[in-house]
Amino acid sequence: MAFRRALKQAAVVGGVAVTTVFGLSQLIEYRRTQHRTAQLARVAAEAELKVLFANELPSREAQLAALQDTPEFDVLIVGGGATGAGCALDAVTRNLRTALVERSDFSSGTSSRSTKLIHGGVRYLQKAIMKLDYEQYMMVKEALHERANLLQIAPHLSAPLPIMLPVYKWWQLPYYWAGIKMYDVVAGIHCLQSSYLLSKSKALEYFPMLNKDKLVGAIVYYDGQHNDARMNLAIALTAARHGAAIANYTEVVHLLKTKNQKTGREQLCGAHCRAILSGKEFDVRAKCVINATGPFTDSLRQMDKQETAKICQPSAGVHIVMPGYYSPDSMGLLDPATSDGRVIFFLPWEKMTIAGTTDTPTDVTAHPIPREDDIDFILREVRNYLSPDVEVRRGDVLAAWSGIRPLVTDPNSKDTQSICRNHVVSISDTGLITIAGGKWTTYRAMAQETIDAAVKFLHLPARPCRTVGLMLEGAKGWTPTLYIRLVQDYGLEEEVAQHLATAYGGKAFDVAKMAQVTGQRWPIVGKRLVSEFPYIEAEVLYAIKEYACTAIDVMARRTRLGFLNVQAADEALPRIVQIMGKELNWSQEKRTEELEAAKMFLYHEMGYRSRSERLTKSSEIHLDYQDVMRYKNRFHKFDKESKGFITTVDVQRVLESINVHIDENALHEILNEVDLNKNGQVEFNEFLRVLYHSDSGSQPFRNKIQTVKLGCSSDACRWRRQIKINPR
Repeated sequence: MAFRRALKQAAVVGGVAVTTVFGLSQLIEYRRTQHRTAQLARVAAEAELKVLFANELPSREAQLAALQDTPEFDVLIVGGGATGAGCALDAVTRNLRTALVERSDFSSGTSSRSTKLIHGGVRYLQKAIMKLDYEQYMMVKEALHERANLLQIAPHLSAPLPIMLPVYKWWQLPYYWAGIKMYDVVAGIHCLQSSYLLSKSKALEYFPMLNKDKLVGAIVYYDGQHNDARMNLAIALTAARHGAAIANYTEVVHLLKTKNQKTGREQLCGAHCRAILSGKEFDVRAKCVINATGPFTDSLRQMDKQETAKICQPSAGVHIVMPGYYSPDSMGLLDPATSDGRVIFFLPWEKMTIAGTTDTPTDVTAHPIPREDDIDFILREVRNYLSPDVEVRRGDVLAAWSGIRPLVTDPNSKDTQSICRNHVVSISDTGLITIAGGKWTTYRAMAQETIDAAVKFLHLPARPCRTVGLMLEGAKGWTPTLYIRLVQDYGLEEEVAQHLATAYGGKAFDVAKMAQVTGQRWPIVGKRLVSEFPYIEAEVLYAIKEYACTAIDVMARRTRLGFLNVQAADEALPRIVQIMGKELNWSQEKRTEELEAAKMFLYHEMGYRSRSERLTKSSEIHLDYQDVMRYKNRFHKFDKESKGFITTVDVQRVLESINVHIDENALHEILNEVDLNKNGQVEFNEFLRVLYHSDSGSQPFRNKIQTVKLGCSSDACRWRRQIKINPR
């Protein structure tokens, strides 16, 4: 009620409430007196918690054995996303015997396909103020507290990020400024840095590619950013180190039930599981079963009771990745009012630029596919905010993915049609505890509430929650200068060392020890999987220790290559499969299966299909195997460095080697004609199409290039290329 009264007393500027609850001086004094409280995040959680596997993680085989051999667990968690892993960590640190099973890989679903932000929700706060919604306000306040905690317990995987909100109308300045300042106030002692105003010139200085037409100024506020898949994995591995039995690629076939001797009712007592990779089936007995399956919440609820009403209302969010030059290295962008009212973020991430997200109803699937119209929508919105000098090209979309957000209706609510904005914890008649909804940032609070409910419902002998301030895998031993020691002690490239330090934290030394000698003067160790990314071969070996079982696990979640550049990931796949095959004793048939499965993952789920269809949608190509190999050999004559594409420099080099000279502007004009996706380079798909239509005499490619003849004499192997420019 106090909050509601305060809101009613607030002054309104341009439709957004500006708080008058505290005077500015009182607010500053409040923050000062509470400063020490901010340091309590790392409290008793760190106080002598027993870490069973501090030095070496138990192997995956040992984890599966523990699931099968333990007579009864206190808690069995189904789902290995952020929430499920959070529940496992919360339970095991309360001294509960804990098990977790995941049908696919840890973070293989929604948790690896987020916007990569750790945030409180600026737009939710605006709704809270405008509608005097106390629930929304508390949701934002909780998220801001969790944001501060997550940045503290995994400093290697997360960091504050300034986000710019450009303003194009004068009246919007006080409107947005008031809302953002309220965001700072609600964060209180957990405010990362105070927001501030920028003039037009300063905004363009910080974000040069911003559209300056009608720009009035900008507001900058702070949220957090993280590597979501590795953060999820860090939570799961921390639970494993404390003694939780966790296993990916282990699915629940059906739930186990027994009759309660006192009430005569059926109650859950575990689950019958199948190890997907081996096909072996076994029972996991537990006093409590927790459903943390995200978009698949209803599947497990209906496995418990067939007639249970569905509560999940899935929504698809598509993101795209573009080259790093689309955004500054350390400044994001928020578009609060897109053409259809959705919010779009435009953020630097892993030296690339990530843009998204959409919000459209979808069906629940384990393999969501980004739609071309969603990709086009994001590109259109990006064009509106960037300078006309920056040509936003479809060909610059290096990867795209879709994640399913599991919005839920509260099963305990009288109004079952209303979607719950926060998370929901419910308990069925048989004792299935379901945690659904929520968001990445609040995973820890959701887990705490879920385990609290389990402890209360089953009267489990448990300690209080210990996860506030509990450092995650890799956090101990990490410092901002750790990468320097990696360079000095192991002879790694600086870029590789920085990557290892941020991805693995204090465990980076374990990865470095596994790195092979390059045979070069520098770097001494650390062979890259692909030249333009800092991922090294040793990470594949270390990924197996982190329970990676497939090439997709390594490519998409242990490293993030598949999410950053589908072509680079495709190039790295053979080597990833080779390393894993040798380490895991894969047969040739198994290696082929892994390679094909990973390629299908890139093709469908990471946007490769959309990219390819853009290149070939106007006409079809019919080539036999011999033609493809012949064209591939020609392509590699130009692409000497195996980059996967040809530039004007490559063509110029080949032409000069055979004493053929052509005007540079004419050469650019020719390559622009065959650069179908307009990204400044000719890739193999484009090369195939160009040569096919050139050889077959197709009209579209005779406008600029009348004939293209490539050949190699048997004696000297010298290339001959005749290029005739049509005078038109």
